[in-house]
Amino acid sequence: MPLHEGRTYVITGADTGIGALTAQTLQERGARVIRCGIGEDVDVRADLGDESGRDHLVTEVGRLAPGGIDGLALIAGIGVPTAETIRVNYFGTLSVLAGLRTLLRRKPTPRVVVVSSASALSAGDPDVIGACLRGDEEAAVAAAQRVIARGRGGVLYRSSKIALNRWVRQSAPAEEWAGTGVPLNVVAPGIVETGTARETMLEDPAQAKMLSTALPQPLGFPGPVQAIADAVAWMLSAENSFMAGQIVFVDGGADATLRSDKPYADGVRYGAAATTKMLYWALAAKVRALRRR
Repeated sequence: MPLHEGRTYVITGADTGIGALTAQTLQERGARVIRCGIGEDVDVRADLGDESGRDHLVTEVGRLAPGGIDGLALIAGIGVPTAETIRVNYFGTLSVLAGLRTLLRRKPTPRVVVVSSASALSAGDPDVIGACLRGDEEAAVAAAQRVIARGRGGVLYRSSKIALNRWVRQSAPAEEWAGTGVPLNVVAPGIVETGTARETMLEDPAQAKMLSTALPQPLGFPGPVQAIADAVAWMLSAENSFMAGQIVFVDGGADATLRSDKPYADGVRYGAAATTKMLYWALAAKVRALRRR
């Protein structure tokens, strides 16, 4: 049986770029795909920048798939230097995720993939990120407007993606996700050759050179869009059964180039409570072993 046959997926941002190719790839591999976006050729037209659009998407998906959905790929996002980037990329994404959680749980092997960005390897604005993680949309927008007033609106895109990455790391192992059998993970693409990238970031040779220096991709710059679609497709499949809270950089080697082994240089530092529990159970295991002799 093909990997995705008989499964129903919801893809946001399915009208352009990575989202469009992911939807096409999944459909070609046997899935039913509910395409969501702001363009014409979608099943659900909804702007995730405001509550009415988010609610509309959730309501329409419920109408189209009352029996539930097997997977959700949250790909919709914008990169403009305005507060709308925070509204769409962070709050729109999480609102849709929360709204569709019930439909995911109606299926035996539900999967969720959030598409982030390798730009999150750089620092973002701490006030914007902090307000996002507190779930305070208006405070995040206010912080974004202060960033814009300082002439640093370009940092908002990666700030939204950093906040998403951190939210997934905090939330994926929790009872409402991994605890109920719903793997939640992130794909973080490098710079790939979408139409939007060609028209904006890659159009000017000097701009492209600057970006390739900031985000070096030894496997190629820009990268292939299909590589991202394939990664998302596998992470949505039932085969992805034992991975939760992972940020998978599909970035041509940028993460490894920029950070090398730094994230893994130090081991886990356990707190007092966890250390006490481990010592207790280690001692209990030794006692049992002695009794069996």
